[in-house]
Amino acid sequence: MENVKLEKDMFKVIGKDIEKADKIVRPSMTYWQDARRRLKANKMAMLALVILSVVILFTIFAPMLSEHTYDHQDFAHKNEFSSSSHFFGTDNLGRDLWVRCWRGARVSLFIAVVATAINVTIGILYGGIAGYLGGYVDIIMMRIVEVIYSIPSMLWMILLLLVLKPGLKTIIITISATGWGGMARLVRGQVLQIKQMEFVMASKTLGASSIRVILRHLIPNAMGPIIISLTFQVPGAIFTEAMLSYLGLGIQPPNTSWGSLANAGTKMLLVFPYQLFFPALLICITMLAFNLFGDGLRDALDPRLRK
Repeated sequence: MENVKLEKDMFKVIGKDIEKADKIVRPSMTYWQDARRRLKANKMAMLALVILSVVILFTIFAPMLSEHTYDHQDFAHKNEFSSSSHFFGTDNLGRDLWVRCWRGARVSLFIAVVATAINVTIGILYGGIAGYLGGYVDIIMMRIVEVIYSIPSMLWMILLLLVLKPGLKTIIITISATGWGGMARLVRGQVLQIKQMEFVMASKTLGASSIRVILRHLIPNAMGPIIISLTFQVPGAIFTEAMLSYLGLGIQPPNTSWGSLANAGTKMLLVFPYQLFFPALLICITMLAFNLFGDGLRDALDPRLRK
């Protein structure tokens, strides 16, 4: 192959535009703005958010707009399949399953949200204090958590429900009594990493109190993993409530929840399977939507996935 001699005339000077070189093509975004952008780009997470929004809207308005009530008994129309007047059919007492399912959604979601809020609050404060103070305080506080975790949570719940009267408040107390340990461990691990950073040392040097450092610096910088854990705790609380109500330790008649509806539907499974199908379907859809949305939040809030 012949060597080609490069001449100066073969090249063209295109120059440079200083203004274009200094121009910012991509707008500057904060961490939370970038996380929101990536969350919107996640189609499965946005679909899950739409499903959750629809479930919440039906939970609020479906019982209000129906001509039936959740506790009205009509023995002339008991065990009827789906129809224009009873979308999900009726149960063995002639009560409308459509209204009862959405009434049960109110109870189940309320329990899940309140119990999760209590778990997160206790876990954040407990784990934040343990991680910030360290030393013997951290050792003692974490040993307490390990003792609680050494006993199966279901055993804790059954014992508490046997002592307390079954009902809405009892289920919330039962779920909250043992559900904060995981959040406390998560927050403690985050605080142990963040408290060694320069901005925390600067805050303490300027005289900030320990409570101020924890609440204003450590916890806000650990909110990403906390929010992700929160989205996964809500479906866990829904499942726990459904399981307790299924075992007869939860919501008592005439009030209802998804778990109590599933318990009643199981008894009629071989004869009228639709009485179990609809509440079970709503439980599955809601838990799947929460899990998909939690996965989307985890991807959006992970700084290692930034592009």
